Amino acid sequence: MKGRIIGVVAAAVLMVALPFIFSSPPDAGVWREGDPVLVVVTPHNEAIRQEFAEGFSAWHERKYGSPVRIDWRNIGGTTEIMRYLASEYIGSMQGWWERSGRSWPAGGASIILSPTPPADPTGPSTLQPFNPSTLYYAFRTNDSPEVATSGIDLFFGGGVFDHSDAERKGLTVPPWDGEPPPGIVRDERGVELVPRELSGEVCRSDVFYGNVLSTFGICSNPDRLADLGIDRPLAAWADLADPRLFANVGVTDPTKSGSVAKAFEMIVQQTMADHVASCGYSTEAVSSNEAAIAADKSLIAEGGALRGYQDDVEEGWRRGMNLVRLIGANARYFTDSAGKVPIDVGMGATAAGICIDFFGRFQAEYTRTADGATHMSYITPRGGSCVSADPMSLLRGAPHRELAVRFFEFVFSVDGQRLWNTKVGASGGPRRFALRRLPIRRDFYPSDDPVFDAAAKTNSLDASDDLASPEINPFALADTFTYRPRWSARHFGIQRDLVRAMCLDSGDELRAAWKAIIDNGGPEANPEAMELLLRFPTKPIPANWHSVVTDYKSIRRLEYMRVWTSELRANYRAAAELARKR
Repeated sequence: MKGRIIGVVAAAVLMVALPFIFSSPPDAGVWREGDPVLVVVTPHNEAIRQEFAEGFSAWHERKYGSPVRIDWRNIGGTTEIMRYLASEYIGSMQGWWERSGRSWPAGGASIILSPTPPADPTGPSTLQPFNPSTLYYAFRTNDSPEVATSGIDLFFGGGVFDHSDAERKGLTVPPWDGEPPPGIVRDERGVELVPRELSGEVCRSDVFYGNVLSTFGICSNPDRLADLGIDRPLAAWADLADPRLFANVGVTDPTKSGSVAKAFEMIVQQTMADHVASCGYSTEAVSSNEAAIAADKSLIAEGGALRGYQDDVEEGWRRGMNLVRLIGANARYFTDSAGKVPIDVGMGATAAGICIDFFGRFQAEYTRTADGATHMSYITPRGGSCVSADPMSLLRGAPHRELAVRFFEFVFSVDGQRLWNTKVGASGGPRRFALRRLPIRRDFYPSDDPVFDAAAKTNSLDASDDLASPEINPFALADTFTYRPRWSARHFGIQRDLVRAMCLDSGDELRAAWKAIIDNGGPEANPEAMELLLRFPTKPIPANWHSVVTDYKSIRRLEYMRVWTSELRANYRAAAELARKR
């Protein structure tokens, strides 16, 4: 026994010592004290952080003569990052203001973070006496770390929503005066490399710049599906509502993950588009109607010329939300972490789930065996997802502004873009991790532009994914989906609350009712129970497409969530009882 313990201890010591025994002296490119440091806050995972830190350092040494160390600030998701940045800027600005001999006013934080200037005639140059616009412009017209700073240079990653919110609050500033230099968003000919929008979604502004693209889709485990009697990969959002998947779908809580909340919005948007099309409206007719409504809202008022069209839009929203509800009824769990779902699917802990494309592809790569087989598939439903960008932004008062702008140059260069989707060890590719994400530059994909098309053949060499495939190419996928902001953009926040009330807070009752319906003949045999299962809350105000973005503004969030949940639980219990009686 004693000898066994000694052997275990010796093995442990050897494991600790191995990196030192076989380590080699640092090469000339290793960062040393006195070399540049860039401070970056990001929600990106460790794999992305490592690859971009090493890639940027090597690029910077080749171009500017010294390596760079990135000081990553991994605070959490974008919600946590935004809270942290806001608090840092408020504290920094207050300190500068008081050092100037002025008292910090009540409501000072709200003044500097207001998306719009205060209603005050005083201009930005006025310093005395104090008024709200004095403080507002003192913050908005300064980009010096001596005035207001978070101590961080860049906000790298996250969604457009958070970066546009940071821009509105004045936390971020343009990296360049005017148009970026050639090679960033336009090539030397002036032709656009990085689109301003795709499929109706914004990719960049003059302040934030999307640098990698994402879609949303379905990951599934073919072995687990076969066990459930499903003999093909899941390819459409509606497949996740298949009763055979009961208790076998992994889902992320949309109130904890903005990306998954966006995926739910995609489910609703596609359902709305399909329903409106089934009512006889072509894509061109829908676009024409939406343009007319944007110009004249009276067209959809009672008796308006497009009121019938609007009724079909609202019915599509109801159906979309109910598809989300049925997916929730099949849920094995609702997790706080968007990355957990594809991991569980790859391991076979659950059969399918909703995920972001790069999580799905990364996990599919991880489950690949020596013979090339994979235990997980990922599919972006055709026509079922917008193409979204992950931006980067320069923070106000960046301590290392020039270095931060160089990071922009690297990320948008071919060298930086190749890191997103090149095989490990290939020339110009990542060293340790295949990131399996989609570059944003147009010259990585087939194109009608002969210059871009020729470049794509070179730039996509050794790609981890077939970037020319219409199932992967984000520019091809964007052509199959048009995001209609009027349909669901204003609903984004309250849709998360409604999903939580329908599927999480009343989740036990929902699943019990769904199982009772499945066990007693299925949905078609239980129309009355299904009507109760899919009924929307009627209190405190009947919930529908219109009311959830108008009337509910006057009700405290916790109050309507309480009332919604109570009514939904009662409906689900009644649905289960009806199905069992049958």
